[in-house]
This record gives sequence, C-alpha cells and structure tokens, in this order.
Amino acid sequence: MSAVKGSSMAGSTTSGGGSGGMAAGSQRVAELSFFFPAHNEEANLEALVEEALTALPALAEKFEIIAVNDGSRDHTAAIADELAGKHPGVFRVVHHPTNLGYGAALRSGFRASRYGLIAFIDGDRQFKVADVGRLTERLAGSDKPDVVVGFRLKRADPLIRRWYARIYRFANRVFFGVLVRDIDCACKLFRRDALTPIRVASGGAFFTAELLIKLRHNNRMIAEVGVPHYPRTAGSPTGAKPSVVFRAVRDFWSLRLRLWFRRKGGMQRGEAMLG
Repeated sequence: MSAVKGSSMAGSTTSGGGSGGMAAGSQRVAELSFFFPAHNEEANLEALVEEALTALPALAEKFEIIAVNDGSRDHTAAIADELAGKHPGVFRVVHHPTNLGYGAALRSGFRASRYGLIAFIDGDRQFKVADVGRLTERLAGSDKPDVVVGFRLKRADPLIRRWYARIYRFANRVFFGVLVRDIDCACKLFRRDALTPIRVASGGAFFTAELLIKLRHNNRMIAEVGVPHYPRTAGSPTGAKPSVVFRAVRDFWSLRLRLWFRRKGGMQRGEAMLG
C-alpha cells in the first residue's frame, strides 16, 4: 500500500524528476494545469481568474487555467466566456449544459488538463491560488510523492459542515484505510502519470475520496501539507445539501461493497480520469 506522509509546512524546492517536475534552479515547476469547478459562482469567477493570472507566473514556467462551469443558472457561463476571450491561450472554459455534480466537474477539469502537473481548488475562493505553491514545494521533496493533498489549517465553514467532515473522515479511515487528515479538502496536486490507470465511478462529492482510495491501492505515495482556508464571501455553498450528502453516502457504500465482494471489478469500475 502507498504511504501517506504529512507536513504542516511547505517542503523542499529542489528539482524533481519526471514530466512536470520542478524546474532546475528555480522554485517554479516546469508546467502546471490549474482548474476549478464553478456552479453559480458569478460573484467569484472574475476575481478568481484574475487572482490565478497574478499568482501562477510565480509558480510555473508554463501554465493554463481551466474553469468547469457545471450547469450554472446564473451568469457564470457568460462571464467565463468573456474572460476566455480576454485571455486566449491561457484561460479556457468547459461547459456542462446541466448540473452534473461536483465529481463530474472535477473529472472534466482533469480531462481538459494538458500538462504534467495538475492542481485544483474550488471556485468559491475559500483557498488562495498562491497557496498551490505549498503543494508544488512539497511535491519536490526528496520522497517524491505522486500526490499532495492540502489539509485546512483552520476550517472556515459552518459547524454542520465541520461535523459532516469529521464523520466522513472517520468513515474513510475505518472502511478504506485512507489516513489523510482532510480527505475532502479542495486543494490538491497530482502528477499526471499517477492518474493514468485510475478510473472513478462517483460523479458527486465522493469523487475525491474514491480517487485517493484508488491511488492508495495503486501504491501511489500521498503527501500532505497545511493550507489556509477562508470564509466564503459570495455565493451559496451546496456541500451540506441532503441530496449531495445522500449521493456521497450511496457512492461510498457502492465502492465499499464492490471492494469486499469483487475487488478487481471495484477497482476498475468507473470512467478514466484522463482524456
């Protein structure tokens, strides 16, 4: 099984091996795909893209920004298209005609990504783009992890969401052996080659947990690093909606039962991560 190694601070800035590793003699990575899902985020979208355009040149020699509009019913789609027109070749948009769910939006972001390192945060601006640098620095550590996942140093969410998260983390530890501190933290970084054999079935909130579970079973090393978390200042969260929670619970038990009774089939079930 893979190791899970933690850190509360960013790690080494030395060069790493393989495609998308740290650029020699620089703290910047050679190339980085950065994406975020957006559902009804008209109040956050423009500021997030501008933040990414400011922060990413310090993190990567070459980068791209991708927004996944997951069937938004506000002006998210129009704003995203306008921004893509202003920043051609750097910012792109993937549109879902209808709301397919959080996991489906992440899958579209991974499939649209072209570079050797792939990072994502959510579109609600509760993470800073510059803090992706904490993940790229940790990726360059001497242990050369395949994945770096953030854990929120102080979670800026309502009490009910923090309680859901504790129960969810405990369940994933007990039933799947995934020991990361903050399994649903929406600040993660992946080496592209680690994702190549992975298939994920969930299209909802269980998507990232299923991804980490399958990476662990593929003997990929997962490292952790602390990241700041900020209160949402615009838009409405959906993670605690009963329909979202029910879908996550259903997908959780669907995978657990398959791994108990048809392990190989359970590991291979789902859609490919990369296009």
